Parts: sequence; structure tokens; C-alpha cells
Amino acid sequence: MAKEKKKNQPRQIGKTALQGKKPLMNPKLKSRIETIVFLLVLLFFFILNNTKKEPESGPYPPFYNKTGQTTN
Repeated sequence: MAKEKKKNQPRQIGKTALQGKKPLMNPKLKSRIETIVFLLVLLFFFILNNTKKEPESGPYPPFYNKTGQTTN
């Protein structure tokens, strides 16, 4: 009969055991930091866009009434 292999055991080559690659930063913490940075950049551009003091320019559309009164 054939030998049964253990499916959950990692393959070992040589005398040293395989070690999993450890990430530099906890993925949960990394995700939180990326989200905070994204929101800060978004907030910065939102504030930058809404603090301009440029006068609105351009022609009004045809039949536009500046006073807000309707004509009958």
C-alpha cells in the first residue's frame, strides 16, 4: 500500500524548517493608516477648493431673471 501523506504539514527541505514571511506592519493597522491619509488628503482638497475668492464669471443662460421674480 502507498504511504499516506499529511496534508497540513509544510514541506521541509534540508534541516531548517520553513518560516512564514512576516509583514513589516500589521495589515489591519496599515489599512487604518491608509484610510486616514486618504481622508486627510480629501479634506485638504475640499478646503482648498472651497476657500477661493474668485468672482463667478460667465454669461447667464437665455431668459434668466436675476431678480428671482417670474414673469407671466
